[in-house]
Order: sequence, then structure tokens, then C-alpha cells
Amino acid sequence: MPDHIKFILRHAAYGVVIALAFVAMLLAFDVGGLWHLVTHTAEGPIALLMLVVFCSITFGSAQIGYKIMTLGEDDDDRGGKRDAVPTLDAIPVPVRVDDRRR
Repeated sequence: MPDHIKFILRHAAYGVVIALAFVAMLLAFDVGGLWHLVTHTAEGPIALLMLVVFCSITFGSAQIGYKIMTLGEDDDDRGGKRDAVPTLDAIPVPVRVDDRRR
């Protein structure tokens, strides 16, 4: 399997673990009476499954995005300045002037 696929799957798994911990804490602290709703209704297990799946997608995607964004960081402190990017305001544009008055 290519290294970049392993990288993405590994960090997606980290996000799933974080999501499971998050859902466990939601249930443990009974936020909004969630534990009672999950254990005392017929739809509780389905709601819990949906909560775990959607939190896993969210936290997994955030973890992958975070790790991809931090790939380009350098360890040296050389710094430096970038060249200015020209904008349309900085470029002179010739304009034709009509001297006729109405």
C-alpha cells in the first residue's frame, strides 16, 4: 500500500479514537440527558451509532486535515521575505480619453 494512503488511514484512525473518547465523555457526563435517552428509548442504539459515525467522520477528517497542513513545516529558522505579488492596482493601464464634450 502506498505511503500516503497509510498516512491518511493512520490519522483517520486517530480521529476515530478521539471521536470514541468524545462520545464516551458525552455519555459519562450525561450531557443533555443523552445517557437516559440512549438507554431508555427504542431508538437509542441507532442514535448512538449515528452519533459515533458522524463524530468519527468529523474528528477523522479534522485530524487528517491538521496533519496534512502541518507537513510543510520546516525545523530551521532561516525565515526570509517573499517577493510582493503584483495586483491589478499596481499595474498601470492605458486609458483612452475622449476630448469631445456634449
